[in-house]
Amino acid sequence: MFKKIKNNFFSVSRWWAIVVKEFLQLRRDRITFGMIIGIPIVQLLLFGYAINNDPKHLPTAIVMGEHTPFTRSFEQALKNSEYYDLKTVVSEKEAKDGLLKGHFQFVISIPINFSQDVLRAKQPQILIEADATDPMAVGGATGALEGIIQSVVMKEFKGATAFLLENSKPFSVIVHKLYNPEGITHYNIVPVLMGVVLTMTTVMMTSLAVTRERERGTMENILAMPVHPFEIMSGKIVPYILIAHIQVGIIACFARFLFHVPFFGDGLALYFATALFIIANLSVGILISSLAKNQLQSMQMTIFYFLPNIMLSGFMFPFAGMPKWAQCIGNILPLTYFNRAVRGAFLKGSGWAELMPHIIPLLLFCCLVLFFATKIFKRTLD
Repeated sequence: MFKKIKNNFFSVSRWWAIVVKEFLQLRRDRITFGMIIGIPIVQLLLFGYAINNDPKHLPTAIVMGEHTPFTRSFEQALKNSEYYDLKTVVSEKEAKDGLLKGHFQFVISIPINFSQDVLRAKQPQILIEADATDPMAVGGATGALEGIIQSVVMKEFKGATAFLLENSKPFSVIVHKLYNPEGITHYNIVPVLMGVVLTMTTVMMTSLAVTRERERGTMENILAMPVHPFEIMSGKIVPYILIAHIQVGIIACFARFLFHVPFFGDGLALYFATALFIIANLSVGILISSLAKNQLQSMQMTIFYFLPNIMLSGFMFPFAGMPKWAQCIGNILPLTYFNRAVRGAFLKGSGWAELMPHIIPLLLFCCLVLFFATKIFKRTLD
């Protein structure tokens, strides 16, 4: 009786054996160990360096109606503020096309005879047009305009021209916020939630579906059949394409009828971009399932893929405000291009011509990931 009680009592040696066993198992599971180290490092780097709620160095087109000391002083003041990365363009049409396609965040137009009108006390106006689809991206830059004007006035209007300051400012800046003039936040957030939801659900569902079959042993039955790896992959993702389309329909209906987000673009072009985006994410899920050994690893790798997408795609934080290295990573991710396509279609009225710069990278991403997923799938399951 005493021996039985003694054996059931807590044993340090047995407990230590379990601890050692878990460490050995963790050492063998390199993917899990990598995630334990990698996820905190990625989050620290993203939040510490890449995320910026006051974006600067925003791409800006400037149309110079004239080149005079006054206009050059204003141009230099814009550069010194660090909010504007100026690029001189020839015509307003070129500048506005760039604004529509997302190449520029601002278009600044300095009128002809600006300096002459200033000296004649006509109080001319400089027009600044802003892409306000993301209100956070333009808030800091437009808020700095008052200080920029003041610095130009203090520098240029003294001595013989000081009399121009007696009544009011010699010139003014008019800001037109385009595409979302009222700065309504859910106009910016709700449409791109489509991409975030699709990224999370499609990648996770596909990766878990394949690894689940591998753990249950049913994948061996599929491989015993005379089918090509690409046939297995494409056959597995078709049901999830249908599920993804249902999600797209739900989000689009809520965006339009519950949140009253306007839609001005080409629906067919947006649908094509959405279909490519769905296939791209399902391909990533297949690729993850080919690399992961179990469902836990699939979940970890999905989260590791999802974090950069949500942080570096322009969903939560302005893309133009991130450092160059973060933008380079963001330009690899399909969610970056899909977010631009969705915002362009909903708020800017973008059609095929404007969406094509975002559709082509999605198509390339699909082809590349499908190629690697097919190769790895075949190598790991044979």
